[in-house]
Amino acid sequence: MVKKILKIIGVLIILLVVTLFAAPYLFKDQIKAKISEAINAKVDARVSFAEADLSLFKNFPNANVTLEKLVIINKAPFEGDTLISLGELNLKMSIKELFKGKNEAIAIDGITSKNGLINIIFNKDGIGNYDIALKEEKTAADGKSSPLSLKIQEYKIENFKFRYFDESSKIKMVIDSLNHEGTGDFASQKLDLVTKSTAKVSLDMDKVNYMNNIALTLDAVLGIDLEKSKYTFKENKALINQLPLEFDGFIQMVEAGQQYDLKFKTPTSSFKNFLGVIPAAYASSLNNVKTTGDFTVAGFAKGLYSDTSVPKFNIEIASNNASFKYPNLPKIVQNIIIDTKIVNETGILNDTYVNIDQLSFKIDQDVFNAKANIRNITQNAIVDAALKGTINLANLSKAYPIKLDKPLSGILNADVTTKFDMQSVEKSQYQNINNAGTMSLSGFNYVDENGKTMNISTALVQFNPSQVNLKQLNATTGKSDISVTGVLENFYGFIFRNQELKGNFDMNSKQLDVDDFMTTGETTKTDPNDSEQAKQTKKADAMKIPAFLNCTLTAKATTVLYDNLTLKDVSGKLIVKDEKVTLENVKTSIFGGTIGVNGAVSTKGKTPVFNMDLKLNQVDIAQSFTQLDMLKKIAPIAGIINGKLNSSIKLNGNLDATELTPDLKTLTGDLLGQLLSTTVNSSNSTLLTALGANLKFIDVSKINLNDLKAAITFKDGKVNVKPFDIKYKDIKATIGGTHGFDQSMNYNLKFDVPAKYLGSEANALIAKLSAADAAKLESFPINAVLVGNFTNPKITTDINSAVTKLTTQLVNQQKDRLVKQGTSALTDYINKNKKPSDTTKTATPATPATKEEVKAKAAALLNGLFNKKKKTEEPKVE
Repeated sequence: MVKKILKIIGVLIILLVVTLFAAPYLFKDQIKAKISEAINAKVDARVSFAEADLSLFKNFPNANVTLEKLVIINKAPFEGDTLISLGELNLKMSIKELFKGKNEAIAIDGITSKNGLINIIFNKDGIGNYDIALKEEKTAADGKSSPLSLKIQEYKIENFKFRYFDESSKIKMVIDSLNHEGTGDFASQKLDLVTKSTAKVSLDMDKVNYMNNIALTLDAVLGIDLEKSKYTFKENKALINQLPLEFDGFIQMVEAGQQYDLKFKTPTSSFKNFLGVIPAAYASSLNNVKTTGDFTVAGFAKGLYSDTSVPKFNIEIASNNASFKYPNLPKIVQNIIIDTKIVNETGILNDTYVNIDQLSFKIDQDVFNAKANIRNITQNAIVDAALKGTINLANLSKAYPIKLDKPLSGILNADVTTKFDMQSVEKSQYQNINNAGTMSLSGFNYVDENGKTMNISTALVQFNPSQVNLKQLNATTGKSDISVTGVLENFYGFIFRNQELKGNFDMNSKQLDVDDFMTTGETTKTDPNDSEQAKQTKKADAMKIPAFLNCTLTAKATTVLYDNLTLKDVSGKLIVKDEKVTLENVKTSIFGGTIGVNGAVSTKGKTPVFNMDLKLNQVDIAQSFTQLDMLKKIAPIAGIINGKLNSSIKLNGNLDATELTPDLKTLTGDLLGQLLSTTVNSSNSTLLTALGANLKFIDVSKINLNDLKAAITFKDGKVNVKPFDIKYKDIKATIGGTHGFDQSMNYNLKFDVPAKYLGSEANALIAKLSAADAAKLESFPINAVLVGNFTNPKITTDINSAVTKLTTQLVNQQKDRLVKQGTSALTDYINKNKKPSDTTKTATPATPATKEEVKAKAAALLNGLFNKKKKTEEPKVE
């Protein structure tokens, strides 16, 4: 019997487990359909979710429905905007709810969600994108019951972001890292809801930031009256950063908006409350901090929040004769007075004003005071402020635990008054800005995270009506020194409106090292399989010209160090705008001559680019073509040609993102150059040595390149040399072709060579000619082709064919001469030996002597000639 009971129990357990596993598959589609029906029956928006899963184990003995990637997209007038995006939404319900019929509503007991976004927007017409609920008449007409019934007992959201933006008032609020949970019986009309909330809040109004990632915490018991839509603070504890606050009163939803009747205050008056306001990133533990005096925050908000009104409110922040001292720090901050009010007396938002009637403190003997009034805040904020006092920056870290890698030093003095409105700032109507006074900084020392130092010996800013003048700035960093004066045209636009910083400055420097103003790379993590060299590779941040700069800088520097170059007497104008630097009439002395530069560098795109127009005057060839990689690739003549160069170079291309040096693979441009006072070191060139060996008629060491002019174009790593002429003795040569930045080459050399240079065989033949015949000889074209590369050239010439041609010409000339000599001698002989009776016979070519007579006389003539020659050659017999 017992065994049977155990078997039955075992079977039931197995059936229960099987059912728990099987139920999600059985009811999944039903749950998914009811959720889709419930949402679409209530909202006028596009709703989608990736999947709906059912689990009977996650919240056992309750069921859990999970919706993944739920998204609600607005329709017009916010077409395409995301209203809600939830990474995960969980609905908790009793298992019995799964067995309800199709027409029965499923009751939801709990809701949780993770990784969500809620995006609330009000357009210029005051319409909110959250108003997506369908009208009651549309949904109630069919008489159907709701597919879901909310009987919430608990809810929770994790890692949410709430964004709010009102286009008309330009109010922007972001609540980030929002975590909130609550428990209470929403099935009752009246309940106590126990909540816990944490978040970080940022608030901007018309481009001015009032809060930035302020940490908020609120644990509260809210009395909720669902019938009256009224929420009352019963027990609560709030923290703004570490500042404690308590609330009393209620918020009630009414037809026109929300009715507020709230009071709040700090539960204690200790000055530690003030230290608690400072964000944790810049603060430290308040334990063991010694304070005197008080700090209180108190206020109220009472009235209707609607489309046309806000509650009247008054926030008072006060401290009187307070002080604080942190343990282990030597300095005390004392005589602290704070008297600040934020007030709205009318319920009209623009009537809100801020009065900082006094803000002062003292460290050692240095006293600093400030006061300000801000009004008309939503339409055109008007600011009236004054600063006066001295701060020793070194004392800040000695009195307050500021988190700095290196301590600051320097003395800040201020005596400034200013009055302006934000519209004048925004529209650059400087005549409406009223400034007076000065601000100075001296002995300032700062070390950044990369170890680079900035030392400002003197900085003086003078505030004049409608203008801020940088009267003096003397600073050093690394190997560099700078002295700057000028005018800041829109100082307030830069400070308050994130506008460009406009100005005109003059800068002087004895030495400027460009490396002192460049970022330093940080070692990056590499793959374990990388080589040791790769593991040591440092990755530098890409250099960027600041987007906020819009200024002109007229500069002079005695020495500028850039890369491996030393530039002397640098002067010119730099215009910085839109992440681009334009160089106008920049001049420098270098390589024994001068270089003029006009052009631009831009870092706006993904890859920095440049274009330059260079004028080189009397620069030393050996130095410039050795130290400038660009010239070395364009014309590899360093160490071969000595002398000076005049040149115009136009070029453009990409820049290395971290060093801002030219990427030679992308270089495009042209060069016009003239060589001056040059000599050739042929022994330093494998190419010239090989050329001299192949062309015996040229001594390459004696080539004269003075005043040689050449035109070059380059693109995609290839250099094209336009044909140019040179003279060597009485030889003319034309040279042209191409070579690559990789040193490969393909050149054609055409020589116009007089015959006398064509070798010993040709000269032996020429020697047999008379001077007149020798003078008649032509010059011969000889071609040479150079391929391979500069260090391993391959040279071919057609000099052998030229010699053959010359030999043929000489032989033909010799034959013609002998024939003419023979014909002339024969004619003379015939004329001398003819009879008078022969006159008529030989008077004209038409009546020649008979063939036999001619043969006989020619034979006699030749015999006489040769016999005579022999006789003259025989020695005389005594």
